[in-house]
Amino acid sequence: MAVRAETDAASGTTASAATTVTVEVDLGARIRALRLARHATLRQLAAQAAVTESFLSQVERGVASPSIASVQRIARALDASIAELFAADESAGTVVRVRDRRRIVYQGLGAVDEFLTRGTDGRLQVISSTIEPGGGTGDEAYTHDSDEEVVVVLEGSLDLWIGPEHYRLEAGDAVTHSSRIPHRNTNPGPGVARVLFCITPPSF
Repeated sequence: MAVRAETDAASGTTASAATTVTVEVDLGARIRALRLARHATLRQLAAQAAVTESFLSQVERGVASPSIASVQRIARALDASIAELFAADESAGTVVRVRDRRRIVYQGLGAVDEFLTRGTDGRLQVISSTIEPGGGTGDEAYTHDSDEEVVVVLEGSLDLWIGPEHYRLEAGDAVTHSSRIPHRNTNPGPGVARVLFCITPPSF
């Protein structure tokens, strides 16, 4: 786990850890650690996740950028959810401070997810996603085992595909759909999109 302390651009001093420390987890390293903990070879995990061995090796080394669908299949092959790939020790209670958000950076997809809820054993999962222009979940649609999902665009625009349907969402727009229908998204630009995903029950 890498912890980065950002600095104040004007003063050059390190800012308060309570407001600027960002905790990030190396996706590839985490997948490799979980694979080795389960005594699985690259070939075995790749076969279970329906990806090639060479691609999985590149993901573990941080060379390749998997789509959300690929990450999901790898997580399932490891008997985990995407959120559980980044599980950390958590204190009791339901408060999630800004500084304590679990943060997933999808290198190559231009997207960052921050989990506003703890764990996956509750009834609701809320994810705040920041998507760069041209970024999103990747070209491959995916599904997950939740009953319903609400997508709320807080800022910018979002192209959302749910099955055969396509929606162009602007700030303030919301869509409710079944997570079991193949879906994907991308930010058409020109600015950054900030999107809230509310999922019940948790499965991501």
